[in-house]
Amino acid sequence: MRRVTLFVNGTSKNGKVVAVYGTLSDLLSVASNKLGIKASSLYNGKGGLIDDIALIRDDDVLYVSEGEPFIDPQNEAKATSDPQGAHTDWLTLNIGGRLFTTTRSTLVSKEPESMLAHMFRDKDVWGNKQDKHGAYLIDRSPEYFEPILNYLRHGQLIINEGINIRGVLEEARFFGIEQLAEQLEVAIKNSQPPDDHSPISRKEFVRFLLATPTKSELRCQGANLQGVKMLCSNAEGASLKGCNFEDPSGLKANLEGANLKGVDMEGSQMTGINLRVATLKNAKLKNCNLRGATLAGTDLENCDLSGCDLQEANLRGSNVKGAIFEEMLTPLHMSQSVR
Repeated sequence: MRRVTLFVNGTSKNGKVVAVYGTLSDLLSVASNKLGIKASSLYNGKGGLIDDIALIRDDDVLYVSEGEPFIDPQNEAKATSDPQGAHTDWLTLNIGGRLFTTTRSTLVSKEPESMLAHMFRDKDVWGNKQDKHGAYLIDRSPEYFEPILNYLRHGQLIINEGINIRGVLEEARFFGIEQLAEQLEVAIKNSQPPDDHSPISRKEFVRFLLATPTKSELRCQGANLQGVKMLCSNAEGASLKGCNFEDPSGLKANLEGANLKGVDMEGSQMTGINLRVATLKNAKLKNCNLRGATLAGTDLENCDLSGCDLQEANLRGSNVKGAIFEEMLTPLHMSQSVR
């Protein structure tokens, strides 16, 4: 059995002796638990990156990184003794009137070539202005800066609901944090519908639906929802005009039990769709193709079904109080049993 001594990258204190077993991922997991960090890389004493568990020998001294480059612990000790070059000291930023406390290492290690890193790599090089409490003054938006600071802390892009991702992108560009800017550009591109207004797929529709805040409006006019499954979904007030629910392979769309109050589905193709016990109160279904649709037990109160094709549709037990059946393409037979 081999054993090694682990230190946090850049330090030679508070090390942990651990046994080496399994894979490199197993050792990184042990390092995370022992050192209380999110370990992602291992270096030997000369700064060499360990990428294979077989390279580790008994009694090796290894330095554990959270993704930042190797920091020589001897150089770090010199920097700590010299306040002018310290990277581990704490500092406070005043971003647009809001205070953020972090370490100099957080600002300079993740993206060392960024403007933010250059501003704080060495003290007073940029002549940064400070308020009366010593916080560094930066005239930028605090709500857009917070996701950037968290990214520099742990390497993950997390944007809370209600924060405009484009605002975060502009801040990332301003501070020269290129890797983050690239991630944000991709995220923005993926959140946009096709430029050519072509129909979206079921997978794309579900992705847009999951990414939309519950209080935001989502318009899906002309979407391609062939054979979609949306059982018991909540699409109240949604705009689904001109959507295609018909799958050429014969797979029928299933919206059983869905909340479709006030939904606008005018002109949609819904042959054979399952809307059993769904709620369509005050919905607009003008000129829809509902041939062979299952509407048993469906609440169609005040629903506009003008110009619809309801041939062979199952309306048994449905509530059609106040529903509009003008200009029907085919007559509605009593055998279809509405109440």
